[in-house]
Amino acid sequence: MTFLSAAHAVMPGCVPGIYAVASCRSWMAGKSPAMTMVKAILVTSFLAAPAIADEAFIVSQPAEMLSVIDLDTDKVVATLPIPGKPAGIAVSPDGRRAFVTSPDAHALTIVDAARRSIARRVDVGGGPLGVAVHPSGSPAYVADWYKHRIVVVDAESGAVTGSVQVGDLPSGLAVTPDGALLVTADRDSDAVSLVDTKTLARVAQIKVGQRPFGVTIDAAGARAYTANVASNDVSVIDLTTRAVIATVKVGERPYAVALAGGKAFVTDQYEGTISVFDVGTLAPVAKIPVGEYPEGIAASRDGKKVYVANWETNTVSVIDVATLKVTADIEVADGPRAFGAFIRRTD
Repeated sequence: MTFLSAAHAVMPGCVPGIYAVASCRSWMAGKSPAMTMVKAILVTSFLAAPAIADEAFIVSQPAEMLSVIDLDTDKVVATLPIPGKPAGIAVSPDGRRAFVTSPDAHALTIVDAARRSIARRVDVGGGPLGVAVHPSGSPAYVADWYKHRIVVVDAESGAVTGSVQVGDLPSGLAVTPDGALLVTADRDSDAVSLVDTKTLARVAQIKVGQRPFGVTIDAAGARAYTANVASNDVSVIDLTTRAVIATVKVGERPYAVALAGGKAFVTDQYEGTISVFDVGTLAPVAKIPVGEYPEGIAASRDGKKVYVANWETNTVSVIDVATLKVTADIEVADGPRAFGAFIRRTD
């Protein structure tokens, strides 16, 4: 059984999050990567170039492709094939490596980010989806959708060093800045799990909205935000008290959250918009039209821009945080998903 068919078995007809656009809109439309790939991308050199700007590592699922975008020029500067319908992405804080999950191949691909080359492929079994990296650069944590667990992978050797059971259908993952806690969005448990990274013990489970998918932790490590696909809201979690302190309504089928400029930016899959709210007052600020079916989202390191992967339009929208306007749309490979922390530092 493929990852797509298994997801349909869990929620027939429509599967928010896991292969959302596939089951809800146009997966059977027969889109071909060859029809939508920009020719310039196909001939791009894979050789490492001098580091001059941060980069976005955008995973495109049906195209089985990783596109690298120079964030100074908003241009695709390299591509790399990643087999197995890649979905999740996490770039290590030091920018050395990128980790890509391939659900159909049951694999984690470890990418040498500077060389744009595959360092190794790791068979993690099950249905790998979300991925996160310890702030030190290792290990990587992989959410196994099928077996309801988190698999721990050494970044250097690729060895699987442990696992921990969490809630049902874990999807998004995030690690606190001090590396002490791993937070998992357990979609079908309507909860998040907190895992002690030293002991790999699950130390808490916190109920949130319905079908949490993406999870994001703020820079202080004080709060986590879950995008709840089925209840159309974001749960705000105090990680010290381990309790939900607020619920914020957003657009239809929220997928993931990015934080920048004192605001939360949420991808509304069904509306083609980004819902923005103030993280202090929790009041709504704006709703920004982007491409069709936005999914992955991340903020630049300086907090001045937010990048959004739009599945249906095969673009990455660039939002200016100060003006809350889209300043560019960058064409990438077919079906960009970019689920995770996809910004790479190059300095």
